Amino acid sequence: MPVHTVAFIAMGSRCEIRIAAAAAIEGQHLAAQAIAEVHRIERKYSRYQSDSVLSRINAAAGLRAVACDEETVALLTYADMLHTASDGRFDITSGVLRQAWNFRHNALPPAADLEKLLPLIGWKKVVRDKASVFLPTAGMELDFGGFGKEYAVDRAAEVLTRLGVQHGYVNLGGDMRFLGPRPDGSSWQIGIQDPRAGDATVASIPVSRGALATSGDYERFMEVDGRRYCHVLNPHNGMPVSYWRSVSVLAPLAITAGSCTTTTMLLEKDGLGFLERSGMSYLAINDEGQIFRRIQ
Repeated sequence: MPVHTVAFIAMGSRCEIRIAAAAAIEGQHLAAQAIAEVHRIERKYSRYQSDSVLSRINAAAGLRAVACDEETVALLTYADMLHTASDGRFDITSGVLRQAWNFRHNALPPAADLEKLLPLIGWKKVVRDKASVFLPTAGMELDFGGFGKEYAVDRAAEVLTRLGVQHGYVNLGGDMRFLGPRPDGSSWQIGIQDPRAGDATVASIPVSRGALATSGDYERFMEVDGRRYCHVLNPHNGMPVSYWRSVSVLAPLAITAGSCTTTTMLLEKDGLGFLERSGMSYLAINDEGQIFRRIQ
């Protein structure tokens, strides 16, 4: 069967679904159902939509608890696991730091601005149970940006699997989930971008099933006095991390792969040990350009 590509925009990213189907109209019909699921998750959890679950939770900070459905509770539980696994570096309350950092301007935020925001960060301050969540301090926020897109990738892939798709993948801004090999049985060859040369790759990885995600210091960054500052921020001091140029991980699920890459970035020099303990395949490039890999 031929492979059909359906491109779309979601979560601020260029996205595509590639699937094998007998006819283009069939491929478009299948992809549309997966895309609808992506948009559902975006509407539900985007901080940019005033009626989203996260916007309601954030608006109620310091005032009252907000009821949560089963899906939201599960994601909050996952966030708690990530916080523990990362020694507190992966913290979904750290999104408030974007109020100080603007990577469109090559200027560091005043230290006083960061000092005002740091007291609003702290996952362990959040009060939650099986049906609600409460941010105890006005100004606190939750942000699923660290795994929301990857969660949407997995949900879209599950929709396509239920519809019988056996060959193809979902790609949301570089976070990918593979439903099966090409129709001829061969693997998809996925290039890993060179973090210092946007038109070049450092490796090509064959993938048939599972997920691939990449985090790096080249997606959103600025340079000040010859130093690069990326958008991945340490919640303990509010400053960008600097040890890794790029981290790519292969895992069964996109949310697992993405969480692993981000955690590695946040752990900086301790990230390699975390990758080794994870047991997953990876390719990581440090700030000196050294490449570390384990591709199984």
